[in-house]
Amino acid sequence: MNVNFEKTDQVNGVLTVALVEDDYKNEVKKQLNKLGQRPIKGFRPGHVPTALLQRMYGPQVKAEVVDHMLNRAVSDYIINNHIAILGEPMVAEDSNIDIDKDKDFEFKFNIGMAPEFDLTIDSNITIPYYNIEVTDEMAQKHNEGYRKRFGKQVPGEEAAADSLLRGSLVELDENGEEKTEGIKTERTIVMPQYLHDEEQKQKFIGAKVGQEIVFNPNVANGGNASEIASMLNVDKEGAEAITADFKMTINEIMVNQEADMDQEFFDNVLGKGEATTEQEYFVKLKESIQHQMTADSNYRFTIDAEDVLRGMVGELQLPDEFLKRFLLTRSEENTPEKVDKEFPAAKKQLEWQLIKDKAAQSLQVKVDDSDRKRLAKLMAAQQFAQYGMTNLPDDVIDNYAQKILDDERYQEEINNRAFDDKFFAALKQTVTLDEKTLSLDEFNKLFETK
Repeated sequence: MNVNFEKTDQVNGVLTVALVEDDYKNEVKKQLNKLGQRPIKGFRPGHVPTALLQRMYGPQVKAEVVDHMLNRAVSDYIINNHIAILGEPMVAEDSNIDIDKDKDFEFKFNIGMAPEFDLTIDSNITIPYYNIEVTDEMAQKHNEGYRKRFGKQVPGEEAAADSLLRGSLVELDENGEEKTEGIKTERTIVMPQYLHDEEQKQKFIGAKVGQEIVFNPNVANGGNASEIASMLNVDKEGAEAITADFKMTINEIMVNQEADMDQEFFDNVLGKGEATTEQEYFVKLKESIQHQMTADSNYRFTIDAEDVLRGMVGELQLPDEFLKRFLLTRSEENTPEKVDKEFPAAKKQLEWQLIKDKAAQSLQVKVDDSDRKRLAKLMAAQQFAQYGMTNLPDDVIDNYAQKILDDERYQEEINNRAFDDKFFAALKQTVTLDEKTLSLDEFNKLFETK
């Protein structure tokens, strides 16, 4: 067997593998003999004539042996010669191989290669880093949100946008009178903030217990059959066809009462025992907000870092036509037109991945099991937090994190996120940061231009 590689340009090449019959015939014979050990009608195991085995299985075994040898040869050559390939080797389009008839073969593979470039990460590189100023006003806004979140509903006399109204409904005719044989329901619920139409919503805001409100459920719910049916206590089928006005008599109004600034509230917001006075609470709250803002600052850093590193490297030459052909083979849903349309974005993403990989080499960044475990624990804690389950014991988080690690659906995501976390942390520690402090509004404006 002979393997030869020839570069056609800086990022494309052709790998040729030549096989003659002597390269594979002994292995074919060996595999046929193994098949001859199986029970075959009319013959004892091990006594099946070679000619019969050849006639029954020869072409299939030959194809499998050649394919195995071919894949091994291509893989070994690429690894041993340190060829940085993109995608996978693809059989050349002009190949004309007949496995059944030919004895000697010459397989040609198109190879797409990563471009060669240098990138050293050190303190000579300057990247912007924006700190966000946490103001007292910001802390007060967060506090207002928390007081509403941890508040409770109590009976009230006047409805606000976030109130819950209970009452009865009757359908009206075109004259605004109760419709004979019309729809009636003794108990319904209306929450103004969830109504789709602003005019209909305003009819309920400021309403009082005992007041009658004439409104249109179809318009109020944006024609949503499920919401109309729920409000009128009717079947979903045909609910959209109900277009009449209704009169609601308000029997009860539940208003949201903000949580008191007490120990229970402090514990709910910050965690048990983190603050015992209002002064301590606001200090800790600002620290918590700062932590959240740091995550935003770090995200912005990833954007600016990409801009800086791309600028240092310049435009990368990639095997465009090879990559398009490769993408075309990845899914039956792909068409040449679809690949052409999506290729610019895919190319940009690949360029950035190549730059990150080169920078990671300079920074000696490698992801290990501890990195993956740390991220899995974070994911586990976040999933529990979505259901209001915080401050869980470490063993509960650890067990769920291990389930995430063992789930194949998460493994690629975990590897990619763990790499990015470690890479950008190392990059931030190594380069020179051009730090600036901005207000939240100034920080948000950065994203309007990029």
